[in-house]
Amino acid sequence: MQDPMHHEQRIPALPGFDSTLGFLREGYAFIGNRCAQLASDTFTTRLMLRPVTCLRGAEAADVFYHPGRMTRNGAMPRSVVSLLQDRGSVQGLDGRAHHIRKAMFLELMTPERLDLARWVLAEEWAAAMRDWQGRTIALRDALPEVMTRTALRWCGIPPEQEDVPERAEELSTMIEAAGSIGPAYLRALRLRHRSETWARRQIRHARTGPIRDGALGRVAHHEDADGSHLSDAVAAVELLNLLRPIVAVGRYIVFAAHALHVHSATVKPFLASNQAEGARAVGEEVRRLYPFFPVIGGKVRAPFDWRGRSFRAGDWVVLDLYGTCRDGAVWAEPETFDPARHLAPGRPDHAMVPQGGGDLATGHRCPGEHLSTALLTEAIGLLAAMTYDVPDQDLRIPLDHFPTWPRDGMKISVARGRAADQ
Repeated sequence: MQDPMHHEQRIPALPGFDSTLGFLREGYAFIGNRCAQLASDTFTTRLMLRPVTCLRGAEAADVFYHPGRMTRNGAMPRSVVSLLQDRGSVQGLDGRAHHIRKAMFLELMTPERLDLARWVLAEEWAAAMRDWQGRTIALRDALPEVMTRTALRWCGIPPEQEDVPERAEELSTMIEAAGSIGPAYLRALRLRHRSETWARRQIRHARTGPIRDGALGRVAHHEDADGSHLSDAVAAVELLNLLRPIVAVGRYIVFAAHALHVHSATVKPFLASNQAEGARAVGEEVRRLYPFFPVIGGKVRAPFDWRGRSFRAGDWVVLDLYGTCRDGAVWAEPETFDPARHLAPGRPDHAMVPQGGGDLATGHRCPGEHLSTALLTEAIGLLAAMTYDVPDQDLRIPLDHFPTWPRDGMKISVARGRAADQ
């Protein structure tokens, strides 16, 4: 019989009592840095004084996303839950209730509706271009309204009947302040409440008028696991869970513009020689390499053993999404921007987790991942077709801010006249 302490040492403990300050200081790179220090893809520590096991890599992601093993409830900071999920949303459900609610979202992700999203974005981009031409703009500041109009139209809400700048402010601030505390968080919470009030009006209108096609009508008339319709409040939360992530794709589009400039020697010839799949592959490499969600938390729901350790119900586990997408055991030269890697088959299921992992139909993997990919692919084609210069600016992307941007917002100077190939 082996010594149980020997088993316990297979998952090393990080020195020190609590790692919260180190996590905030190093940000996205914290877990990866510590894994390198300990020569281990997992370790234990404390965050916010709570014991936690941190995981990194494709094998660890496979453990984390094993069906039925984890629950999101109580696993993420309250600020993140209140701004990005809220009570009653699909992210907080488990089992059959989660499966049925998630099916509502997946039914909206048909190829036809993904094509519709790309078409709407192209239209909104063309309209925005009329204002951008001859100007220097920061994409960080210009894209929220473009993405908000795209999101509203895709969900079946005519933007001409809405205060688009107000909606854009609300949806963008929820994302921007998810990692904040203090006044920034309180302001975001106030805007979240205002947005929920507006969303409840949309749901009530959809329920009293003729049934509309699209996301708004689907959410308004969804029947949950018990056969009942969602309350106005929960339906409003789920409507925001469709609108807000589309606006969040704007962050990936900013990163794509950054990649097109910083890695132009790689990206331009790649797009020219891979016209059919090039933009999609570039988008996948943007999603893999650029910082989006840093980590995902889970609380053990079904006890299990791994690496000689018993994980009990209620144990807190955090998976490093940013670091897993850089797992050197899976990705050759993981820090190199190489879109060609996404044209080759055979990638492990849990190696690519920028928006979470697991089974798309039954697990907690983001149901809008294909929508994100479709919108990003379209945007890369639109960027590549534009004529613009990139003025001098700070292109560094800080890793100690959640979520993050290029420091100067990715400024571009757009040429006058119609868009043309660069």
